[in-house]
Amino acid sequence: MLDEPYPANLPVVEACLACNQSFSLDEQYLACFWERVMCGSTDPSKLRRENIQRILSRTPKLAAEIQFTVAVDENGGKTWHPDMDRVRNVILKLARGHLHFEFSIQERDDPDVFEIAPFSVLTAESREFFERPEPEPMAVWPELGSRAFLRALPLGGQIPDGWLDVQEGRYRYLVGQGRGNYAHIVIGEYLACRVAWG
Repeated sequence: MLDEPYPANLPVVEACLACNQSFSLDEQYLACFWERVMCGSTDPSKLRRENIQRILSRTPKLAAEIQFTVAVDENGGKTWHPDMDRVRNVILKLARGHLHFEFSIQERDDPDVFEIAPFSVLTAESREFFERPEPEPMAVWPELGSRAFLRALPLGGQIPDGWLDVQEGRYRYLVGQGRGNYAHIVIGEYLACRVAWG
């Protein structure tokens, strides 16, 4: 999801080799699929991110798989149909990782809420909730000493909005524990993802 050089403060959660590698192909798929949607093209030469161009040139099977998911109407409009099982695998892994990193919480069960949509289709109300799911003062304070607790301390008299920019314009996330544990993820300022438990 990110471009090199990677951020110095990249959130990393330890995982066994088998677990970590089991998601690699799905992550590769999502990164390539999303880049093609963002550029509106299946032509690798028209993609902006060089690492995605390299991946698709080295893996023609993946390029063909993504090419097969686009439908073009009589006016030239394109509709993309991702493999939602693969997308879900990646987003769920990321959400669990962010909750573990920030709160030391391990959510192993299936989430109660799993939603993915481009920002362009969200209503103003849905967008507001997504950006600020807890508009009131924090309902549950994070564990003392956790990363989330330290981030919640007022900076210069202002309480931060909770969003963490991992790489500007590329990836950001927000986690919380208001009415249950949740993670909101934004990919490319285009795709809004919400995962919640409880």
